Amino acid sequence: MASRANEATPPGHGTGGGPADGNHQVVRLDGVRKTYGRGAGAVHALRDLSLGFLRGSFTAVMGPSGAGKSTFLHCAAGLDRPDAGTVVLGGTDLSDLTEVELTMLRRERVGFVFQAYNLMAALTVADNITLPLMLADRQPDRAWLDRVVSQVGLGDRLAHRPSELSGGQQQRVAIARALAARPEVVFADEPTGALDGRTARQVLQLLRDIVDSTGQTVVMVTHDPVAASYAHRVVFLADGRYAEELTGPTPDRIAERMTRLGEW
Repeated sequence: MASRANEATPPGHGTGGGPADGNHQVVRLDGVRKTYGRGAGAVHALRDLSLGFLRGSFTAVMGPSGAGKSTFLHCAAGLDRPDAGTVVLGGTDLSDLTEVELTMLRRERVGFVFQAYNLMAALTVADNITLPLMLADRQPDRAWLDRVVSQVGLGDRLAHRPSELSGGQQQRVAIARALAARPEVVFADEPTGALDGRTARQVLQLLRDIVDSTGQTVVMVTHDPVAASYAHRVVFLADGRYAEELTGPTPDRIAERMTRLGEW
């Protein structure tokens, strides 16, 4: 993909991480630890990790292989429980929730976008977008859905099935689905990994535009410096720990930091 530099550095970054809403952290991890296995074979995926993400921010999370990026995402999104420390999402301490309550929280307050689009082949675009709302037995906010559909450019594709769409269009459906319930945060895991360069740039610009125009919070795990340059802020992990961060990122600055951390 071609290089892209953000024209301006949004204010309000630091360890909180975003341009909007003062110091309101939508997601906060404090002293989070996660270990897989025991004894000599134990893998310490996260080591006392503390990070915060402000409302209305677009943050990319990067690091060398084995840095703990995926484990961070799973713990922050309530997909996995840390061994120690706390994860607070929108004022709710996830450690206080039962598995059923965690499932409800993920369904109603968290959006997900993955490299694989994970669309239901038998459903139309419209039904794929509203699926989280149907599962939660919630009535859609039609004005919000119309805005989301318009923003992702799917107004003329709502009656189509996923098989009738390009890869980029399918990822746009996945983004719209993630936004349908107006979540407090959207977690994206390598969202452009399966797309060609031109389509990837379009999807990344779409994510940035959604954050800037709606105040949505997006946290994206990626290995790609160009993808990360669309964020307001890049956080680097190394060996399960916070290493450093960068605001006003460009692909060259990100690549230099990654080289310093021992990537790729």
